[in-house]
Parts: sequence; C-alpha cells; structure tokens
Amino acid sequence: MEEQFDIQKTFNEIVEKEKTVSLPVVAVKVLTEFIKQGKTSTLQEFMKNLQNASETLKALNPISVSAGCDLFLRFITRTTHDVTNLELCKKHIVEKGEQFIEQSQIRRHNIAELGVQFIKDDSTILIHSYSRVVMLLLLNASKAKKRFRVYVTEARPSTNGQRAVDELNEANIPAKLILDAAVGFIIGKVDMVMVGAEGVVENGGIINQIGTYQIAVVAKAANKPFYAVTESYKFVRIFPLNQYDVVSSTLDSNNHEPNEISLEKQTVDYTPPEYISLLFTDLGVLTPSGVSDELIKWYY
Repeated sequence: MEEQFDIQKTFNEIVEKEKTVSLPVVAVKVLTEFIKQGKTSTLQEFMKNLQNASETLKALNPISVSAGCDLFLRFITRTTHDVTNLELCKKHIVEKGEQFIEQSQIRRHNIAELGVQFIKDDSTILIHSYSRVVMLLLLNASKAKKRFRVYVTEARPSTNGQRAVDELNEANIPAKLILDAAVGFIIGKVDMVMVGAEGVVENGGIINQIGTYQIAVVAKAANKPFYAVTESYKFVRIFPLNQYDVVSSTLDSNNHEPNEISLEKQTVDYTPPEYISLLFTDLGVLTPSGVSDELIKWYY
C-alpha cells in the first residue's frame, strides 16, 4: 500500500466534510483518490495495493464501507481482465469511480420519488432515527402535496431522532419524537413504518441502527407494512443467521462471543427478511428475495 496516502485520515476528512454522503460512496471516493495518487508499475502490484487499501477501509466500518469496497473491487476485477495498458486502465477506473460518485445523489432522489407513491393522504408514518434517504422521501412527499404525520423514535444512544423531528417540522411536516420504548404503544396509530439501512444482506434482511429489529417485530404483530428505503450500493455479501453474527462482524474481532460489555457497544441490529414488506431501491421496488437475485447479477 502506498505509504504516503493515509487511508483512515482521508476517510475521516470526507465523512466530516461531506455529511450528506453515504459511507459506501465515501469508500469509493477514498479508493478513487488512492488510485489517482498511487504509483505502481505492474498490474499485480496495483491490485495488491488496492486490496490492502480496501481491507483498511473495511476495518473502519464492516457493513456500509464493505459494501462500497466490494462493489468497486468487483468492477475493477472486470476492468483489468486482459488489460494491456495499466495507466489507461487506471484512468478508466478513476473515471468510472467519479461517475459512480456523481450518480449516487441521483440514485437517492430516484428512490425518494419511487417511495412517494406509497404515502397516502392523511397517513401516519413511523420512522427510526435519521436516514438521509427516508428524509428525502418524506420531504418529496410533502412537496407533492401529500398530507401526513410522522412519529420518530429518539433512537438512543445516538438520539438522532431529534434531528429528524427538527428538520421535518422546519419543512412544515407534523412530526413528534417518541421514546424507543413507546413503539408498541404508538403502533396502533401508525399506517406504515419506514427505515433506512446501513446494509442489505444476501437474503434481503437489513442491518440498521439498533432498535430497528424490535420495531419490525412490533409492526408485523400489528399487521403494519414495514418498508426499508435504501440505495443498492448498500447490498452486501454477508448472510447473518442471528443477531450475534452482526455483533461479531461489527465489534472488535477479539470479541468472539457476545458478552455483556460488547453488547453495550452494539450500535446496529439485524432485521430478517420475513419482517420486511418491501425495499424501495434505485433498482425499483424489491421484495426481500429480489436482493439475492441482484447480487447474483453483480458478482457471479
């Protein structure tokens, strides 16, 4: 790996500077910049350095960043097949990386437009924490003259729910903050649940801020639709069998078994596909089973 390029520093700087950018896109930004600044003379060295950079990034966030890294590396593997000119190949990869970054905002807007049709007048929506794409969907629905109300979980320990409430109220969308423990109490007044995702796994389940799973369980018990709103570049090739597979993939690798200390640090949980009604994505409206079909197209 090129010593003069600090992967973690670059990642942190982009996250701090571009707060509206999703982590998979940040990962692609970092890898694209890494290629620009890297100096290699052989394809083998180029691929080795890039793989090392990717592994460094994945350690920063095993879910969202891994999705971006895997997607980018898969494209590179295809591009370098039968390569004859390394510099022209690198130039092509950088151009494609920059194109992906530019299109990421368009993808989010397309998802938001797609989801608006599912919001009916006078409906009540429950959202969890703060999701950029869910917020954009709700703002677009308001601009489309849809009338609706929103309940927002406070989403401890992050308490990002308050940020969502403030932005919704500022846009004249009625929104109220509720305790995480009040989901069961409020679900009878709700017409649908909408959540974002940090990652979408192979079976169509989602990994998202902790508390998402219990909201999904309550929604299913109350027969309320549960929608995941997410970009396709968050599709990730992992297949958790239970919550503790997620614990082991997102905490320090030394924590081989879930324990009281590690669980206190857990910030995400896994919602199995049977609790998800539909996923709104830039690939269209998908059932959970449709996610594996898309991953097969990409990687196999």
